[in-house]
Amino acid sequence: MDTTRFIYLDHNATTPLDPMVVQSMKPYLQDEFGNPSSSYALGIRAKEGVEQARLEVAGLLGCDAHEIIFTSGGSESNNMALKGLLDLRTPDQFHVITSAVEHPAILNPLLFLMELGVKVSILPVDRYGMVDPDDVKKAIRSETILISIMLANNETGTLQPIQEIAYIAKEHDILFHTDAAQAVGKMEVDIRDLRVDLLSVAGHKLYGPKGVGALFIRNGLHLTPVIHGAGQEGGRRAGTENVMLAVGLGTACRMAKARLQADMLKMKALRDHLQDLLFQHIPGLMLNGHPQERLPNTLHISVPGVKGSKILEGLPTLFASTGAACHDRQVKLSHVLSAMGVSPHMGMGALRLTTGRINTMDEIEEAAEMIIKQVKRFFV
Repeated sequence: MDTTRFIYLDHNATTPLDPMVVQSMKPYLQDEFGNPSSSYALGIRAKEGVEQARLEVAGLLGCDAHEIIFTSGGSESNNMALKGLLDLRTPDQFHVITSAVEHPAILNPLLFLMELGVKVSILPVDRYGMVDPDDVKKAIRSETILISIMLANNETGTLQPIQEIAYIAKEHDILFHTDAAQAVGKMEVDIRDLRVDLLSVAGHKLYGPKGVGALFIRNGLHLTPVIHGAGQEGGRRAGTENVMLAVGLGTACRMAKARLQADMLKMKALRDHLQDLLFQHIPGLMLNGHPQERLPNTLHISVPGVKGSKILEGLPTLFASTGAACHDRQVKLSHVLSAMGVSPHMGMGALRLTTGRINTMDEIEEAAEMIIKQVKRFFV
């Protein structure tokens, strides 16, 4: 079997670099090696590259450039948002609200903070993986300092009612953070509409490079740095900026903004066609997540009686996932599906199939045929 030719349906795990992103980064691999803090021409050009990238990230999100700082990725952005607001000298004076379906880059930092004495409320979700805004309101205490609810779930694609939660947060004068790593580049993400105070971005989820992300920090909001050192990024994140990666993220954001509507329509058409084909030919198939309020590229299904990992093992040229890539190799029920009340019998048969720019309708039909044939082998 020729495994050099493959069908990639795991765009929620990572995305290939856009060719324009590659071209934009090349000068900073060799000739443009200056330190952005240096005052001579080489450093000034590096600084200009970083600041142009900052403008491009801000342009996609609908905020001011000075409200964007560059990080090493979504995980660091989340850690900065969660830890930067707290005074860890008095951890028991702070309370944070989150949900049971957050990415480990939210849940694990919060578990760490809980060990230090910070109080955390982890809200349940309904069968679609959605948080009830009323539960958010009920969880608020006098010491609540932050609400952190993801915009789009990385496994099911379910979208959370962010605007409703933001209204509640503003009503109670509580800061609101959203992990938007899976959403940015796949759907409209406008900070002016969302009304959040902090928002996390991961470069490799929108055809940018790995190892770079961004954090939106609303103007006037002070965060204690997670990384202390010199005064880069306005004193909010120490360390010499990785100019090449920042430029790559900026270009990815510029490209995403220019083609977002076309990409959304294409990804949804491919996703919906794949869903139709699979549900037509696989009895008992179950859709995980909200049928409408989800990312346009995400199809998360469960095949009854068959482990998703076993299905994919027999399809070496189909690159997909059984859930979240961060813990995909562990054969256990996803914490997201568990929180949604999905039974182990159905949850272990999960497949996450996520479309992207590079996919074609022919590939979708081929992938559907491969999955259908593989599933039928288990019931012969």
